[in-house]
Amino acid sequence: MTHDEPATHDEPARPTQGGRRDDRRQTGPVTLRRGKVPPTTTDQRLLEGQQPSDWLHADPWRVMRIQSEFVEGFGTLAELGPAAAVFGSARMRPDDPAYAMGVEVGRLLAEAGYAVITGGGPGAMEAANRGAFEARGTSVGLGIELPFETGLNEYVDLGINFRYFFARKVMFLKYSHGFIVLPGGFGTLDELFEAVTLAQTQKVTEFPVVLMGVDYWSGLIDWLRDTVHANGMIDHTDIDRLVLTDDPHEAVRIIRTYEEPRA
Repeated sequence: MTHDEPATHDEPARPTQGGRRDDRRQTGPVTLRRGKVPPTTTDQRLLEGQQPSDWLHADPWRVMRIQSEFVEGFGTLAELGPAAAVFGSARMRPDDPAYAMGVEVGRLLAEAGYAVITGGGPGAMEAANRGAFEARGTSVGLGIELPFETGLNEYVDLGINFRYFFARKVMFLKYSHGFIVLPGGFGTLDELFEAVTLAQTQKVTEFPVVLMGVDYWSGLIDWLRDTVHANGMIDHTDIDRLVLTDDPHEAVRIIRTYEEPRA
């Protein structure tokens, strides 16, 4: 991590923004730059339906690579302690009010004794990591190999880079005691609904999901209630799992309320 100046006892060193990274890709522990960056990602190659079967013979260690991601994740996070995951858009700008909300959420979680886990990218993820970093908490980033990879943000002090989305998702769910969801797009919705589905099917229990941003999320809640529930596709208790608020203190209080019986 690069700092503008050395850390002091009173204030953590503030990281600087990195240079251009659009010619770099992180594939697990390996960094590739310029001409070494492949045209596709590991996940993409795994999920392609129409492809030669040569990889069965030429790459017999693929299953071991998948296994290694679980081993690396479990080994790194097993002693992390209480943690909460914060999700949100990578496209969120620092001047967006939701970015400030994310910084405050990260700070309050850290002050409450939680590690803050994000996807490690820019935008809302950076905001939550920044809040935890500035509060001297544990700031965790679980990165993923993407064609537009930007690397882990500079506020992450414990980072893991994954090739496979499914291995990364297991780490979020296994080591988080709840999700706080800032405004976001498809990736955020994916994590949100996966968490709700696993709670609905009792794969995870007592798992709070807090949506930050009343104006942003109200339309989704209305649709779930007035269309999905009205047509009998979900139960009203499924909607009740989602808590909507604009107050970072309320969000952290909800995480702590679920955590106290477990403790």
